[in-house]
Amino acid sequence: MKKFIYSLKLVIISSAMLLAASGCMFWKSEEAPPPQVTQVSTIDALLAGIYDGVTTLAELKEYGNFGIGTFNALDGEMVLLDGKFYQIKADGKVYRPALGESTPFAAVVKFDKTKYVPLPANCTYKQLKKILDKEFPNKNLMYAIRIYGEFSKVKTRSVPAQKKPYPPLVQVTKNQPVFNLAKQSGDIVGFRLPPFVKGVNVPGYHLHFLNEKLNAGGHVLDFTLKKGPAFVAVYSRFYLILPDSKGFADADLTRDRAHELEKAEK
Repeated sequence: MKKFIYSLKLVIISSAMLLAASGCMFWKSEEAPPPQVTQVSTIDALLAGIYDGVTTLAELKEYGNFGIGTFNALDGEMVLLDGKFYQIKADGKVYRPALGESTPFAAVVKFDKTKYVPLPANCTYKQLKKILDKEFPNKNLMYAIRIYGEFSKVKTRSVPAQKKPYPPLVQVTKNQPVFNLAKQSGDIVGFRLPPFVKGVNVPGYHLHFLNEKLNAGGHVLDFTLKKGPAFVAVYSRFYLILPDSKGFADADLTRDRAHELEKAEK
């Protein structure tokens, strides 16, 4: 038995040396992982009505200080900004959820190294897309976006908490409360993701808003930015945490839900 343990140690050491020599050595557990987008569940699961929270906010915070998502039972829109969670519920108000609360879907990053992108006065959502698409032509990488400034207007929405049996997301958003916010200072937080994430996340732009007074926000439908820049961080690594739940296991994720997503995002 001792010889077997000794031999096993030699194999492990030899394997580690080979990985290091080939440049394939994984980072040590005590070291910080490389910058990455970390995501809980998939957008198609959310579209299918899988709203039970599977990851606590405390657990999610270990992976990033910046991001967006939703909460258990689809109870509002999530903004994670500077390491703090905010919950914009269907009443349009902003709440500070406890770290013990959970999420069925979210994407977060450690938002550190960024590129400053100046934006013109009275920049619209449509113009922002054109500017960032030109500034970052590689559409196959992942981008986290933060815009801070003064907004002439921001059109947002949220979603109400659901009860079981959960309806599909496209049914929920048919009656979503919409908020037309005027003369707001605050942050837009979100992502531009590649086309190939279809079914996993939202391809293209997915943004949430939180105002400076911390009393309004939501999923961004449109805006006009009076003045302010964008800060963009680029990511080439993606980490997906899939739910270990009966709801997720039983969900039909074979369907193409792109049309549902388009309706739900508007």
